[in-house]
Amino acid sequence: MKQSITKFKWFWAWQDEKEEEWLAEMAAEGLHLQGFAFPTLYRFQKEQPAKIVYRLDYPGGKKKERDSYLQLFADAGWEHVGDMGGWVYFRRPIQPGAPTEIFSDVESKVQKYARVMLFLVILMPIWIAGRPSFDPESMTVFKNIVLALYTAFMLLWAFAFFKLGQRIKNLKDSAK
Repeated sequence: MKQSITKFKWFWAWQDEKEEEWLAEMAAEGLHLQGFAFPTLYRFQKEQPAKIVYRLDYPGGKKKERDSYLQLFADAGWEHVGDMGGWVYFRRPIQPGAPTEIFSDVESKVQKYARVMLFLVILMPIWIAGRPSFDPESMTVFKNIVLALYTAFMLLWAFAFFKLGQRIKNLKDSAK
């Protein structure tokens, strides 16, 4: 019977390459990604160590085209492992001459990060509408905590937007 192991690991949207490297390291140790128990909880199955490349994509909300999207990757030799937080996880064994990238051009990588940024932009009105009251007369400890969390969340949103923009800029600069 194969052993199942769950590991907690946190990655930000701009750290997809770091996450891919970590998943490859896990496979080299014999832990092969099987799916997700919850966001940031990775479910692995203990098997023989193998050299496997993992790649992530963020296709956006095109659910109508999902079957053809997954088939395109399957036809190219990529196994769909699962989805987490809008990200789609693919893998394939490392073989001589076989591609280790799912995108052959910089523009496709740029578009991946642009789709993540678009998701953040779409969420912005919801976050603004949910903004807590700033009335100093009615501030309670609970409201202060909510306000602090909201402020931290907005700062994180801005930082994420900046880091994703930086990834796009670096990709475009590398193509020159």
